[in-house]
Amino acid sequence: MTGPKAGRPGRLGGIADGFTLALLGAVALSFVCPPRGAAADAAALMSKLVVGALFFLHGAKLSREALIGGLTAFRVHLVILAATFLMFPLTALAAKPLADRALGPELAAGIVFLAALPSTVQSSIAFTSIARGSVAVAVCAASASSVIGVLATPAIVAFTMHAPSVSAGTDAVKDLALQLLLPFAAGQALRPLMRGFLDRRGAVVGFTDRLSVVFIVFVSFSHAAVEGLWKGIHLSLLPPLAGFCMAILAVALFLTGLAGRLMGFSREDRTAVLFCGSKKSLMAGVPMAGVLFTPAAAGVAILPLMFFHQIQLMVCAQIARILGERRAREDAEKAAGTEGP
Repeated sequence: MTGPKAGRPGRLGGIADGFTLALLGAVALSFVCPPRGAAADAAALMSKLVVGALFFLHGAKLSREALIGGLTAFRVHLVILAATFLMFPLTALAAKPLADRALGPELAAGIVFLAALPSTVQSSIAFTSIARGSVAVAVCAASASSVIGVLATPAIVAFTMHAPSVSAGTDAVKDLALQLLLPFAAGQALRPLMRGFLDRRGAVVGFTDRLSVVFIVFVSFSHAAVEGLWKGIHLSLLPPLAGFCMAILAVALFLTGLAGRLMGFSREDRTAVLFCGSKKSLMAGVPMAGVLFTPAAAGVAILPLMFFHQIQLMVCAQIARILGERRAREDAEKAAGTEGP
């Protein structure tokens, strides 16, 4: 499996911009005409089916060959996983007392939730490729993060959050198994049969992936609107929320960059650590929120994730471009020096 070609950040940015506009449109529509009564029940059922289909696709798209092939760089993967599932949650928990006072407990809980999520797959690989890092390591690390996150994220949320809005007990475990684990395992099992179709219809599958997330966002935000949960969320809270997201991303970028140097990794592996260890997956987070939180609380819980998602794309796209151009110049200078006069 290969990553996207270096030097093509424009396409990724265009997709991200269109996706962001669709998400904002879903949020606006949820305020204007949220489904109620029987329509709300039908939307909730459809949302559960969409979650299952989304994780089925995640399982079917995940390359076991890439996952197994990248295991030789286990030290790099351990650092990325530690950043994703240890460093991020600890940073969010350290910031939570201040976030509780500045944003309120609901948005503060959303910040902890986003910190518990797995890394992204597409953008982690794309940015690593653009920055001339190790794409093979990025593929393996991002894939492993997605698999581990199916279990690790609910465990971290259960351990760190005890609010009434968080689902708990036997029902939550059953929902987790039926909506996330079972479809994911089914997708993995059927991957040999579906691989050709997924390869031929990659654009269609990607569009379906994003459309599913847009629909889940609409249902989650509609629940919050109907329950009146947005009454306590004022527009004045949005700038500090963006500030918290930018601060958490800055800490993640600094620590992952530092860890790569302290561990003595190659330039290519350090790049993979930087981009894979500093991302959080909106695609995985939105459906997980629908399982881990009560319907009314899910909309508020994913609001910090939506902010973080767009911020990480904009910031990391620029970092990847700068690193890619710098390393292209360095490689050209080394090649010229090797050739001699």
